[in-house]
Amino acid sequence: MFFERFGRRRNLRVAATATRREFRTWRDGRPFWAGLFTFAAGLPIIYFPYAHLKFGAIPLALSTSAGAGSLIIGVLLVALAISLWFHQQARVFAGIAVILLALVSFPVANFGGLLIGLTSGLIGGSLACAWIPPTAAAESQPAANPASTTIPAGEDHGGT
Repeated sequence: MFFERFGRRRNLRVAATATRREFRTWRDGRPFWAGLFTFAAGLPIIYFPYAHLKFGAIPLALSTSAGAGSLIIGVLLVALAISLWFHQQARVFAGIAVILLALVSFPVANFGGLLIGLTSGLIGGSLACAWIPPTAAAESQPAANPASTTIPAGEDHGGT
């Protein structure tokens, strides 16, 4: 019944390969890694102020009065990550905002999500600011290659 509905195994493999190629094309056209690091920065910043962790018999509660600030910073980081993925034109604004929110999270949100969110946010914001759209990168690449210039035959360019 499964194969009648979804086809044979070979067709499933072809569909999986096509889906992977489409995802790779989608990923290459946007600052994907910047968004992923930014998303990963927001999660620990949101999680740690509300978590009650236990290490053996030792309870660890990081609940502070800054829980609302942590929630706001974390939600903004997640929203900026999604905007990096789906609205590439705002990458510089989002990158600068991510860096500033990550730095503000250090005093507000339990040392920036125990330095995990802070570090990931700084990396994600830096990647977002440095990302160049593929069309601009492809156009500037041949001009920057000095090996592409050729010397016409028969001309003497120095020597003895």
